[in-house]
Amino acid sequence: MKSYDWIVVGGGITGAALSYELAKKGFTVLLLEKYPTLKGATRYSYAILSYWSGTTDWTNQLFQEAKERHHYLSEELEADTQFQELDLLLTIATEYDPKKIATNFSQCNIVPRLISVQEACEMEPLLNQEAIAGALTVPSGHVSPEATTLAYCQAFTKIGGQTEIAEVTGLVKTGDHITGVHTTTQTYHAANVVICAGGISRHFLKSAGIPTRVYFTHAEMLEIPPVELQLNTSVLTAVQKRFQCEAATSKVEFEQMWDEPGHEFVPFSLDAGAIQFKNGSIRIGQISRVLTDPYTKVDPTQSEVAMRAEIGKVLPALENLPATWHHCLVAYSADDLPLIGAIPHLEGIHIFSGFSSPFAFVPPLAKRFANYVVGENDEIIKQLSPHRFV
Repeated sequence: MKSYDWIVVGGGITGAALSYELAKKGFTVLLLEKYPTLKGATRYSYAILSYWSGTTDWTNQLFQEAKERHHYLSEELEADTQFQELDLLLTIATEYDPKKIATNFSQCNIVPRLISVQEACEMEPLLNQEAIAGALTVPSGHVSPEATTLAYCQAFTKIGGQTEIAEVTGLVKTGDHITGVHTTTQTYHAANVVICAGGISRHFLKSAGIPTRVYFTHAEMLEIPPVELQLNTSVLTAVQKRFQCEAATSKVEFEQMWDEPGHEFVPFSLDAGAIQFKNGSIRIGQISRVLTDPYTKVDPTQSEVAMRAEIGKVLPALENLPATWHHCLVAYSADDLPLIGAIPHLEGIHIFSGFSSPFAFVPPLAKRFANYVVGENDEIIKQLSPHRFV
């Protein structure tokens, strides 16, 4: 039976990009993905490239690399990622003081500019001026999550990578060494296995007896099919309640509860945002629920009503447009930074997950990780190692 240098578990943006970068280095790589068509957090992502938002030297470095990489990624992968640069509007609700909210962004690499209600409505005529006290604006990037992931997968195949559609059910363990994976149909062997399974990563690794401090929210959004109505900007809220929920629920004292089904640590958060893609489709949302069971069923009817009402306050023209409800798991870590590298206490098993801004961070970090495993020193990759939580 053939043995690979690397098996990559998960074919979203993380797995697709990492498989491509590893194959570029000459490794034999098998990418395993459960579904034949793209699903999960990658499929329903806003895919905003927030390379203005770095607050440390190394996040600024990564965002700069991301900005440069996205400018030529379509050419390198020989497929259109639908990269574009758009103004981002961060709306400030009327219950907040705009100047105080602006100070939350003062440490960013590119500080968003505080503008008046009138200026915000001139930039985005669809805004309801009665619903906001002002806004912050900053140039931002954007890609199609589907087109970008497909481009990586096609480029991976062109350079000799192998993809199989199969559900990974477990790990092959020999002593303290992971030597492959089991799927529903067969077993595959490799020198290294890397888990790129996003929100299901924690549950999968825990089922194999491997603890890791990566978590997940149940995210919900609405997708509007292509319409003639045109947004001039990308619109998000300046106060992202989702990140507050993530910070509150990733504390070490909750570790045991995370491994028990049925817990909901905090009430769900709802952040009204709207992103329009080049084909005219719009994604609006988002609800985030911190539920410990990845297979929990949520009520789409109630969620849709709540999301429509909230987006209707800010962008009333979108409130009643036909849309389809979607749900996925979104990964996050205990310190808002991704987990990248070897998992402690075992050989041959790695993780590449927990990205708060995947379409910005993943392209440069996938390239850096591939360079690192062939011997190139990389202090950023070292800082993101899961060993930091041991």
